Amino acid sequence: MEFKISRELIEQIQLHIESKSDRDLELLLKDMHHADIAEILDELEFEQASYVFKILDSETTSEVLLDIDDDLRESILNSLSPKEIAEELDEMDTDDAADIFAELSEEVKKEVISELEDVEHAKDIVELLRYDEDTAGGLMGKELVKVNENWNVLTCVVEMRKQAEHVTRVHSIYVVDDENRLRGRLSLKDLLTSSTKTHISEIYIPKVDYVRVDTKDTEVARIMQKYDLEAIPVIDELDRLVGRITIDDIVDVIKEEADKDYQLAAGISQDVEADDSIVDLTKARLPWLVLALFGGFVTVRVLGFFDDAIAQYGVLFFFTPLVTAMAGNVGVQSSAIIVQSIANGTLSDSIWKRLTKELTLSLLNGLILATILFMGSYFLLGYDFITGITVTIALIVVIIVASLLGTFIPITLHKYGLDPALATGPFITTSNDICGIVIYFMIAKLILGF
Repeated sequence: MEFKISRELIEQIQLHIESKSDRDLELLLKDMHHADIAEILDELEFEQASYVFKILDSETTSEVLLDIDDDLRESILNSLSPKEIAEELDEMDTDDAADIFAELSEEVKKEVISELEDVEHAKDIVELLRYDEDTAGGLMGKELVKVNENWNVLTCVVEMRKQAEHVTRVHSIYVVDDENRLRGRLSLKDLLTSSTKTHISEIYIPKVDYVRVDTKDTEVARIMQKYDLEAIPVIDELDRLVGRITIDDIVDVIKEEADKDYQLAAGISQDVEADDSIVDLTKARLPWLVLALFGGFVTVRVLGFFDDAIAQYGVLFFFTPLVTAMAGNVGVQSSAIIVQSIANGTLSDSIWKRLTKELTLSLLNGLILATILFMGSYFLLGYDFITGITVTIALIVVIIVASLLGTFIPITLHKYGLDPALATGPFITTSNDICGIVIYFMIAKLILGF
C-alpha cells in the first residue's frame, strides 16, 4: 500500500521532537522507506526536519538527502560540517554523490574531499564532475561488475564477489579486454552452467547496447526505453568501459523532460513549481504573456484594416472568435504530435512527406467541420447562404494553414537546435490567431466584394 502522510503522524513526530524523544522517533521511522521519510521532512519546519535528519543513521540519511526538496537539502547541507557531508557521500553511489557534491561551494568541496575515507570513491566523484550533467557521463555511476575476457569462470566468480560488495544492484556483467575496452556482456546462466576452467572469451555475448560519455541524456532515455533496458554501459572516446546508467536515473530524466515540455507548452519559460516564490513564478510566466499581449495588439491592428467589412457585414465579426479558436486548436494539435514524435525519435518521414500528410488530414477535418458549421449557421442561426459559404470556406483554409504551421514550426525549431516544445504554447497559438484573422477577412473580401 502506498504511504500517505496524515496530520496525526506529523503531529506525533512534532511531539517527539519537542520532547526530544529520540528513541521514539527512531522507532517510528525505522521501517519507513527513505522516500516516505523525505516526504515527511518536506512537511516539517526546517529546524524540525534538521533535528530528525541528525538522529537518523548515515545509511538512511544518504538516501533521504536525494529525495527531499531542493531548498530543504541546501539548508540541511549548510547546517552540516564537511566531515558530516563526507559521511553522507561515502554512503552514496558515485552518481548520486557527484550530484550532491556539485551543489556545494568551492570552499566546502575542498574540505569535504579531504574528509572522504574512501580515496577511490573520492576520485570517482571528482571524475564524474568533469562531464556535463545532461550527458551520459553526467548520469552514470562508477559502480558495476566487469570481468576480463581472458579470465576463466573460477577467477571470474572470485572477482565478481569482490566487486559486488560495492554495487547495490547487479543488473549486468560486462566483459572487457586487457585495455578495459567493452567487449560484450556475460549471461549469469552461461556462467553458472560452464566449467570452472572455461574462459570467458568462449561464453560471453558480443552484442551489447551502450552509449558514449557525451551522448545526450534524452538520447540515453530513448535508447533504454526502446530496448527495455534496466541498465546500460557507458564508454569513453577510446571505447573503454567507464560506468553504467541505471533505470532510476533515466526515470528522473524522462520526468524532468516531460515537466519542461509541459511548462513550455503552457508558456512557462523556466523550471518552476507551485511552491516557488512569486518573483520566480512571475519571471517564468511573464515573457510569454508579454508575447501573447503583443500578438493581441497585432490582431487588433489587423482587424482595423477590415473595419469597412465589419461595418457592412457585421455578422462576420461574430464568427471571428470561432475562426481564431479553431486555428489555435488545430495548430496546437499538429505541433503536439510532431513534438511527441521528435521526443520519441519516431519522426522518420521527410518534412515534405509530413506536410503532405498533414495537408490531407487537415483538408478532411476542415471539410467535416465546415459542413457542421454551415448547417449550424444556416439552419440553426438563420444566417443567409452567402455568409455561411464565406465562413465555411474561410474555416477550411484556416484549418489547413494552421495545421501546416503546427507541423512546420516544431520541425524547424528542432532542426536549428531549439526545443520544439516551444511550438505547442502561446507562440503557435498567437501566430495562428493572426494568420487566421488575415485569411478569414481576405477570403470574405474575395467572396463578398467589400
